[in-house]
Amino acid sequence: MLVAASALMAAGLQAATVPPPAPPAATVAANPEVERRARDVVTVLSGTGDYDAIFSSAFRAAVPRAKFDAIAAQLTQALGRPTGIEAVQPNGPWSARIRIGYERGILNADIAVDAAAAHRIGGLLTRGVEPRGPAAATIDAVVERVAALPGKSGFVLARLGTGAPTIDKSHNPTTPLAIGSAFKLVILAELVRSIEAGERKWSDVVTLDGSALPGGGYAQEPKGTRIAFRALAERMISVSDNSATDILLFHLGRRKVEAMLPVVGFTDGAPRNVPFLGALELFKLKGVDGGALGARYLALSPTERRAFLDGPVHDTPIAAIPKALFQDGKPLRIAELEWFASPNDLVRALDWLRRHMDGPAGADLHAVLSKNPGLPDAAKGWRYVGYKGGSEPGVLTMALLLQGKDGSWYAMAGGVNDPAKEVDTLQFTGLMGRALELAAPR
Repeated sequence: MLVAASALMAAGLQAATVPPPAPPAATVAANPEVERRARDVVTVLSGTGDYDAIFSSAFRAAVPRAKFDAIAAQLTQALGRPTGIEAVQPNGPWSARIRIGYERGILNADIAVDAAAAHRIGGLLTRGVEPRGPAAATIDAVVERVAALPGKSGFVLARLGTGAPTIDKSHNPTTPLAIGSAFKLVILAELVRSIEAGERKWSDVVTLDGSALPGGGYAQEPKGTRIAFRALAERMISVSDNSATDILLFHLGRRKVEAMLPVVGFTDGAPRNVPFLGALELFKLKGVDGGALGARYLALSPTERRAFLDGPVHDTPIAAIPKALFQDGKPLRIAELEWFASPNDLVRALDWLRRHMDGPAGADLHAVLSKNPGLPDAAKGWRYVGYKGGSEPGVLTMALLLQGKDGSWYAMAGGVNDPAKEVDTLQFTGLMGRALELAAPR
């Protein structure tokens, strides 16, 4: 839950082996088998193709048919029925960038075909999706489209310098929204502060004590497992690992993370983030007894809520969380039980992190924040892209720290909350991607 907003479409088949090579300087022609196999991909996405005959054994080992089918179903749900190959752009005799048409969008992917006689597909890497229809011509047009999305939305593009961020474009910049996993930027900031203060080092190690953890890479690790802060931070930011997040939050200290809220600029939404919830706590509050646990929590004062988290919520077993929590796509009390920030809050937090990239924790911070750029081809036009997103049904957030090729710094943050239904991921990420493209200094 609460994964990066771009993960659904952009990361689908990245486990595929044999990624295609970078395009050569000279124009090359692809073997006709590449286009034939591209059309075969469409048949498999449609549920009619022969998976074993089309993909190599190495690919099938990395992406079993069940996993491929699950991705295909997600694409169909978001984009409609696949309609065919719309373009094949060779970048070698056996590889190409392909555009797969759907009723409501286009899937971009890189394909690599084996040169051996069977010419099976050895690599398939998704490169994101585009909505159909004309792209916004200006950032003002992007902002207008964000403002027209169902529910409540916000957007800010700001220049960063020696003073406070200077807003270039905005919509509802000071309106707090539920932000999903973007709250993890505050935990990262507290870790950076503690390193700069000499209290910790990136290489310091946490030893798991057997406490319950939400889903993630460390949830099933045995008591006594040792993990460095650097590894925890990287997983928390790059893949939004909730187990890493809760380990960091409770080793750094809930109150210390809360103290960072005003420091990093989470001022518009700050009062609603105290007590600062862990991921597992949020899941329990939303899911246990049909949300009854959360209703009890919301009826309490802030002081009483803190004791409630340390008592009844802590003592409630993970098994009490319904396995189908969030699976039906229905928003669950997103205006009451979540983490909250305005677009301006997110921009200020990104600016705080930028300013500390020159400090003792800077090199690792720079790398951690940029490992997952959030959008396919996000670095096009930019020297540096740092990213954190967040989502759950009805919530979608994207926050990007950007350095232009001319050395100038920007931050961009946008979000949508819809208490009635899931946010249209394709539409929102398409708008943010277009804004990213248009904002790049020329």
